[in-house]
Amino acid sequence: MRTIGLLGGMSWESTAEYYRLLNELTRERLGGLHSARCVLYSVDFAEIERLQTEGRWDVAADVLAEAAKALEAAGADMLLICTNTMHKVADEVAAAVSVPLLHLADTTAAAVLGRGLRRVGLLGTAFTMEQDFYRGRLAAQGLEVLVPDAVGRSTVHRVIYEELCVGVVREESRQAYQAIIKDLVAAGAEGIVLGCTEIELLISADDSPVPVFPTTRLHAEAAVSQALADDAP
Repeated sequence: MRTIGLLGGMSWESTAEYYRLLNELTRERLGGLHSARCVLYSVDFAEIERLQTEGRWDVAADVLAEAAKALEAAGADMLLICTNTMHKVADEVAAAVSVPLLHLADTTAAAVLGRGLRRVGLLGTAFTMEQDFYRGRLAAQGLEVLVPDAVGRSTVHRVIYEELCVGVVREESRQAYQAIIKDLVAAGAEGIVLGCTEIELLISADDSPVPVFPTTRLHAEAAVSQALADDAP
C-alpha cells in the first residue's frame, strides 16, 4: 500500500474524519487488522483562517507548501489537502513536491458524472462558493454549479466556522441547511455537493431530496483506491 500524506488541521474536526474513513475503507478492502498507511501534518487552523480572512493566500500557500514538503520527506507517496477551501492553493502545493496531489474537486466531479448528473448545488465556505478555484474546476469537467443566494451563503459559511469547525452540531443549523438545499433543488440542482469537509458532520443523504456528494468520503475513497492500485509498490 502506498503511503497517503494528509495535509490537515483545517479543521482538525474534519481531519479526524479523514483518518477514520481512510482506515475503515482500508479495512473493508483488505480485511482483518489492516489499516491505512499514512502520515499527517496538522497545521494551526487559527493561522490559516486569519490568512484567509486577510486575503493573504500567497502566505497560506507557502505554509501549506512547506507542510507538503515535510510529508514527502516523511515518506508520503501521494498527498491529500484535507479541506475544500485550501484547494485555492492546490497548484502551489503540488508544485512544491514531486509526489502526486489527489485533487478533491476532481474526485467529486468524477462521482457526480458517474451518477449521470450535470447540474449540482454547492455548499461550502464563502470562498468555495463564490470564487472560481473550485466552481471553475467542476465546470471545466462539464458540470453546471449552482450556489445559494447571499443570505444562504452567509448562513452556510457562518455555521461552518462558528459551529462545525469547533465540533458544535445544532439541529437548528441542520434545518437551515435543509431549507437552503430545498431552494437549490427548486432552482434545478440534481445533486448537492457538500463542498466543505465539515458539512458531513451535519448533513447526510437523509437531509436532501436529491443525491448528496460528501467530498470527504469521496476523497478518502479515491485515495484508498489509488494507494491500493495494482501498480503500487
